[in-house]
Amino acid sequence: MTVSLSTHVLDTAAGRPAAGVAVELLQGDASVASAQTDADGRARLAESLDAGTYRLVFHPPSPFFRRVELEVELADGHYHVPLLVSPYSCASYRGS
Repeated sequence: MTVSLSTHVLDTAAGRPAAGVAVELLQGDASVASAQTDADGRARLAESLDAGTYRLVFHPPSPFFRRVELEVELADGHYHVPLLVSPYSCASYRGS
């Protein structure tokens, strides 16, 4: 079983990708991976994970949201989990 994970952070207030956003991947209390988004707001966090429950933690460019944490259940396959963020709102979804 192969599990991989990537993300994309979009600054919807500015209408562009959010570069340099710190992203962490945790399983339980253990850090599995960390990255910063590139100039296109993208980051690949892991290419070979075990299936299971993970926490994806973003530190977005927002005066209100200092930390956005998503708990996700990953099975076989590739997962892409974008974060849309503006100064006072955020949203996420399972991308492709």
